[in-house]
Amino acid sequence: MSATARFDLKMDAAEKDLVARAAALMGTTMAGFVRAAAKEKAVTLLDRETRVTMSKGDFDALMKALDRPFTPNKALKRALAQAAAKVRSV
Repeated sequence: MSATARFDLKMDAAEKDLVARAAALMGTTMAGFVRAAAKEKAVTLLDRETRVTMSKGDFDALMKALDRPFTPNKALKRALAQAAAKVRSV
């Protein structure tokens, strides 16, 4: 693997010993162990935080709302009119 970016990490002696022992058990370097663990944690976190989870009832309500014809409210109509006036005056 060709390194394209560098990331420095400071840890106390106890943390370093813990990571070193775990890396040895996995048969890898400390850097490789930390890189793999960080990537695994990042993928898990991003997957969890970028996914929307809802109940079947909530999903059905969302689908019903999306299927209804859209009717803009007064605030949206006013905002659209203001935007149109600014675009025309420029």
